Amino acid sequence: MTMNKYHSDVLIIGAGSMGMAAGYYLAKKGIQTVLLDAYDPPHLQGSHHGDTRLYRYTYPDQRPFIPLALRALELWKELEAQTSEQILDPTGVLSIGIDGPSSMEDKLAAAREFSLPVERYSREEILKRWPGFVLPESAEGLLETQAGILYPEKAIQSYRQLALQEGAKLFPHTRVEKVTYHAHGVTVQTKDHIFTADKLLICAGAGNPSLVGDLKLPMRVMRKAVGWFETQGTFFHSPAFPGFVITKGTTDYYGFPDREGGGLKVGRHDGGQEVQFGHEIPPFGSFTEDEQDLRQCLDTYMPQASGQLLRGSTCLYTVTPDEHFIVDRHPNHSHVLLAAGFSGHGFKFVSALGEALSQFLVEGKPAIDLSLFSTRRFPSLEDMESRKG
Repeated sequence: MTMNKYHSDVLIIGAGSMGMAAGYYLAKKGIQTVLLDAYDPPHLQGSHHGDTRLYRYTYPDQRPFIPLALRALELWKELEAQTSEQILDPTGVLSIGIDGPSSMEDKLAAAREFSLPVERYSREEILKRWPGFVLPESAEGLLETQAGILYPEKAIQSYRQLALQEGAKLFPHTRVEKVTYHAHGVTVQTKDHIFTADKLLICAGAGNPSLVGDLKLPMRVMRKAVGWFETQGTFFHSPAFPGFVITKGTTDYYGFPDREGGGLKVGRHDGGQEVQFGHEIPPFGSFTEDEQDLRQCLDTYMPQASGQLLRGSTCLYTVTPDEHFIVDRHPNHSHVLLAAGFSGHGFKFVSALGEALSQFLVEGKPAIDLSLFSTRRFPSLEDMESRKG
């Protein structure tokens, strides 16, 4: 059988959120760009579906995330202007620390350092403004006033439209079978095509571990559950109710207001089940804790939102040990760029990372500092770099 052959300046494996955004910014620069995806993005098999994602900008533990979040906000607004689509709904995001004021101090320090727009709330102030909450005396909150809710499918569809308008080529339903690295390029084989390119970007989400298995990157693929629950009254309805995060110890719940009677959406950032990419992912309800964990949060902190389960869904996190991303050159092939391990909090940065990935591939260095995401923080890869040098 004759294989169809295509050559491009840059080939992207994985045209989900990161890949599609990078594809647009590359094509906008006049770079001949080809994107491959095993499905047809936006789709239900990755990490970007589920209607909504939180956009926040106050990262207390790792300051380098904050400039990236602020750049992302600029680019989300730019995307909205280009497409006349609402990508970001500025509802605000309320972080509630159950363990007392100390849980908010790091966030406040970060907000002061970067002059971020935030408002601090006592328990009493939270209950007065958002009476749907039930909170212990120790609780305290921080509202990120310019944060809000992202619509991921709309964002990916918008980047797809713009990328194709700029001349990028997308091959959906195209599963990679083999990647061969050369001194000055790559060859990627699929069932019906052979793709060659000068440079390669690998950003296949949960498929990344299988594509770069030789590197033994410390990533786990985790199945996560989210649910939409019927609410009583109008306490939890948009636009009066914000996106939210509730933290107690190491347990993190997050959620979104009820929009047009579709239910309040809630998920749990920690926990979940480790799965193997490529195997069938158990649907929502396969585990008792799918609904039980979510309802426990609602019963405890928002009992009037703990109504009938209207629907449930699952998605995949690709998680690194420190929950920081991997954005770096392949340690053995400088013309190959890796973007992986977004650990369940990467979508808010998609616009900024898409731009940065394009700069990495074209100019050799992104305009924004991504050193936090270097592979050198993993001992096995640091040794590989040393041996190469």
